[in-house]
Amino acid sequence: MAGKLYDWFDARLKLKPLGQTLLDEPIPGGASWIYVFGSATLFLFCLQATTGMFLALYYVPSPDAAYDTVQFIQQEVQFGWFVRGLHHWGASAVMVAIGLHLLQVYLYGAYKRPREVMWMVGIGLLLLMLTFGFTGYLLPWDQNAYWATQVGTNMVASVPLVGDILVRLLRGGESLGALTLSRFFALHTLFLPALIVGGILLHLFILRRVGPAGPWNEEEARQRSETFYPRQVYMDAVVMLGLFLVLAVLAGTIEFPLADRADPADHTFTPVPEWYFLFFYQLLKYMSGPLEPLATWGLPILVILGLLLLPFLDRNKERRPRSRPVAVFALTMFLVTIFALLGISIRDLHALPKVDPSLARGKVLFAQHHCLACHSLHGEGGKVGPDLSYVGDRRTDRDWHIRHLRDPASISPGSIMPKFPLSDREVNDLASFLLSLKGAAAAPTKGALETEETEYAAVPSVGVAWSCRACLWAEERKELI
Repeated sequence: MAGKLYDWFDARLKLKPLGQTLLDEPIPGGASWIYVFGSATLFLFCLQATTGMFLALYYVPSPDAAYDTVQFIQQEVQFGWFVRGLHHWGASAVMVAIGLHLLQVYLYGAYKRPREVMWMVGIGLLLLMLTFGFTGYLLPWDQNAYWATQVGTNMVASVPLVGDILVRLLRGGESLGALTLSRFFALHTLFLPALIVGGILLHLFILRRVGPAGPWNEEEARQRSETFYPRQVYMDAVVMLGLFLVLAVLAGTIEFPLADRADPADHTFTPVPEWYFLFFYQLLKYMSGPLEPLATWGLPILVILGLLLLPFLDRNKERRPRSRPVAVFALTMFLVTIFALLGISIRDLHALPKVDPSLARGKVLFAQHHCLACHSLHGEGGKVGPDLSYVGDRRTDRDWHIRHLRDPASISPGSIMPKFPLSDREVNDLASFLLSLKGAAAAPTKGALETEETEYAAVPSVGVAWSCRACLWAEERKELI
């Protein structure tokens, strides 16, 4: 049946010549597991594109809705959490894959004549993928995304002569806002994917014209050769399947929560960039002040130019690493520097105080359910319910908070607080957040607690509170729609 279907399409579309071009390409030295990194990178990019299209169905690129739509995808859309997890972990995996691919090409000397252009296109694709990751980082519009992007755009502003023009073009104004988010979304979903696809096609075209380099021993490469299909196809397929399974396990087992909603007024927040930018941020710490322009633009430009001009600088025809001591030494020093900076940065991050994921989720739930419509925190919010500024000092019993959240009236007779349809995890998360609301408040007395429990009963109209909740619920539905 499959054979007949193929023959039917082949008679009309002439598929056999295309299949011969794609599958019958000779591989010098034969198939090898060392050649899978290019195919793995292509697969991961396709996975990012697929999951990204799914996320774009629900995402709204505006400061008022971006954060809420990501929360909606994470919590309400069926398997939305899984797709977002695949997209998140896939972003890291594609950077690892492209890095290993470039490393393999470098060690094998596959950038030498006649493959100079293919190498330069590969470096261009690396830069595009880094930009791809940077533009996607802002889209959740949480604190980490906002302030990490603020740091990144400030680097653009430091470019001599044209920095101010470039940063205004990137931001769409003087500061990060609605235009910044829409521009980053357009770059991330339209412009950069188009450029990357074009670069990949050009890369593959050049590969078909000049062929793979093969092993270091050119004599061995000439004597032993086999077609791309079936062994190399099998190896690539195994690696792709393995990568997908690993990403699926990570997406299903390791939660990737959002930070707090972006707050441009909170200048105390310390952003943490993606791990593949950590070494660069660490470098900036060491080269602040007058040396900052050198770290921001001088060294990166030198490294990029060095990589682009590498085929013309290393003119030795020998591809064996032992015959290229200067190139191998330069690579070793580069990797040692990168991993040293990365290790120091990770060490410093581990030294930072850890935030309980349950507490972070509880804070989000507190905002989603509009608790400040009735309660107040440090002078902000409503006056219908008790002030929760220091409720963690007044009520230290987690079990009391859990029981109160499940059925307020049974714990505080006369309370008009409604019973929200919360899951066990949500109740526990909200309790964690309430217990974290501590400060300089004195230890509560029995009379104070009794007063707190009857504060709801003092509200003159239950109907007013329920009407407020109905309006808030309507607004919440409107935002999601």
